[in-house]
Amino acid sequence: MAVCDQGYLCDVCGQDVEAITESDLYLRYVLGEVSPLVLPTQRERHIRCHPAMAQYIVDPAFAPVVCDGMFAKEMLDLDFVKSEEERVTRGWRRLQEIPRLGIPITEYPLPDVLEKWKKADTTRSR
Repeated sequence: MAVCDQGYLCDVCGQDVEAITESDLYLRYVLGEVSPLVLPTQRERHIRCHPAMAQYIVDPAFAPVVCDGMFAKEMLDLDFVKSEEERVTRGWRRLQEIPRLGIPITEYPLPDVLEKWKKADTTRSR
């Protein structure tokens, strides 16, 4: 099968990442952690296959994920964990909305991420 016929395979489990709503790569893009310029060059994985990120999604529609080891949120500062839970959950909810919004890929990131990127572009062009 040609690579273009395979879709995007998870770097961790090897299975197809069937929908954008399951994509760790696009979640990180929505959160501003992946720039639109490098998005096409990054490897894909399921959100659940990245427990260090998935553990911060706190939503009834997302079964909790446990991350073991030094990155487990139980091992981290409570204020940091609360902040990450709010940020990542907000990004995950945005990701869930994208398929029905009918917006271009440039508008996927959270509004505050888009604003930050816009300010950075303005600063660089001076």
